[in-house]
Amino acid sequence: MMGANLLEARNIAKHFGGVKALTDVSLSIRKGEIYGLIGPNGAGKTTFFNVLTGLYHPDGGELIFAGDKLKASAPHLAAKCGIARTFQNIRLFGNMSAMENVMVGRHVRTHAGVIGAVLHDSRTRREEAAIRRRAEELLHYVNIADRADDLARHLSYGDQRRLEIARALATDPKLLALDEPAAGMNGTETEGLRTLIEGIRSDGITVLLIEHDVKLVMGLCDRVAVLDYGEKICEDVPSVVQKDPKVIEAYLGGSLA
Repeated sequence: MMGANLLEARNIAKHFGGVKALTDVSLSIRKGEIYGLIGPNGAGKTTFFNVLTGLYHPDGGELIFAGDKLKASAPHLAAKCGIARTFQNIRLFGNMSAMENVMVGRHVRTHAGVIGAVLHDSRTRREEAAIRRRAEELLHYVNIADRADDLARHLSYGDQRRLEIARALATDPKLLALDEPAAGMNGTETEGLRTLIEGIRSDGITVLLIEHDVKLVMGLCDRVAVLDYGEKICEDVPSVVQKDPKVIEAYLGGSLA
């Protein structure tokens, strides 16, 4: 069930020299919704994600997350605030197992520190055991538990996408930002992804989705915002967005139905 706003982006701007990647982008995401962010290539979608998750510092505007001004100046700080993300280009540790990749994500919520890691005291051992248990649960959750000991680089493309989602979920996010999770997936994998995202929302996590598969977005998202040349040109429920003349024009006159 959707509630109050979890994220408010107010007049976000990001420039790269003379290129205005984002210009006064404002949007709001409610707790418990699946929110889509779409637009043609170069529209500024991933730039927005990078600002949200601390990879880029905005040149203007502010982000309000869970009622507080977001001051995440680095990705690990965004994760501690409750924002997790995946990447358009998969960024797994290829020479680590699937289990180890998820455990890495979980460490943002641990407390042992360097001294505990060196001494490997009882508290650290208990914490490591809890991390492993949680990683096992998440691998089951994304349906790749049977690949737990396989190196990430040996997984299929679809399973790597699922593993990246599991690693993001290991941080216990309030907001999960997915950057083109269906890219490269076949129809069966995409349908499985849809089911997974619906399950994530049902478990109380708000989802922000960038995706070029417009059919998936329109069938999955509660609301959708459209960027074009760094500006928001529309924000509404999918049925309204599909018919908006500016949106249709942005997609070169093609239908979004």
